[in-house]
Amino acid sequence: MTSSPDHSPFTSAPSGDGPRTGVVLSHGFTGSPHGLRAWAQAFAAAGFAVRMPLLPGHGTNWQELARTRWQQWHGALDDAYLELEAECDHVFAAGLSMGGALALRVAATRPVAGVVLVNPALVIDDPRAPLAGILKLVLKSTPAIANDILKEGMDEGAYARTPVAAAHEMNKMFRDTIRLLPRITAPVQVYKSTVDHVVSDASIAVLRRRLASVPVDVVRLDNSYHVATMDHDAERIFEGSVQFIRRVLAAGAAPAAGSQEVHHEQA
Repeated sequence: MTSSPDHSPFTSAPSGDGPRTGVVLSHGFTGSPHGLRAWAQAFAAAGFAVRMPLLPGHGTNWQELARTRWQQWHGALDDAYLELEAECDHVFAAGLSMGGALALRVAATRPVAGVVLVNPALVIDDPRAPLAGILKLVLKSTPAIANDILKEGMDEGAYARTPVAAAHEMNKMFRDTIRLLPRITAPVQVYKSTVDHVVSDASIAVLRRRLASVPVDVVRLDNSYHVATMDHDAERIFEGSVQFIRRVLAAGAAPAAGSQEVHHEQA
């Protein structure tokens, strides 16, 4: 019998010797910390402090998500970053899908040491996306594309329906985040599934184009779908991302101090 998804946030303190290192971690749209909990636990086991909040409107029902704004999602992750910054020497940002966009947003607005992304989303491929601002007035929700996982018996605990109003918010956040991407100076590691039924390679193309001066290491996953943190390649992601963080630290990552300030476009 499959246990119920655990939507609660995840928190751990730094441990071990050496510089105190933190990882702020974000789940994706309509999902929750449940889909990334094993990843967060792997970071904690490596001695890193971890903050993985439950984003506003998530982990309850899609109607509540429909009432939230993208600035609230970013604010929750940014607050988590600031908690880590207060107790760590270096802070990394990580995320899955829309959480990858939020991690990039933090990296563009705060002095993160590095970024780790799993199937990051920056583009909504649905041709209806540009019309979401109008559609939300007549269409409250659409069937979700959830549990895109190759491994059998896995449940990410996402909503069964997608609120159109929230999809409109996500699209606005993507556009504003793409605008900020050139500000990122930290190295980026991306894990991208070869077969992903939710996010296409268009998002990777945008990421590469906008991060032309930043090293972007793309690792292809041939045995996982979109929610790769719960799929066959999960351990590869966990081990590889810990190694990436240690490599960046060994190369002399800049300490987390003196945050930048940015203004959001209220499009």
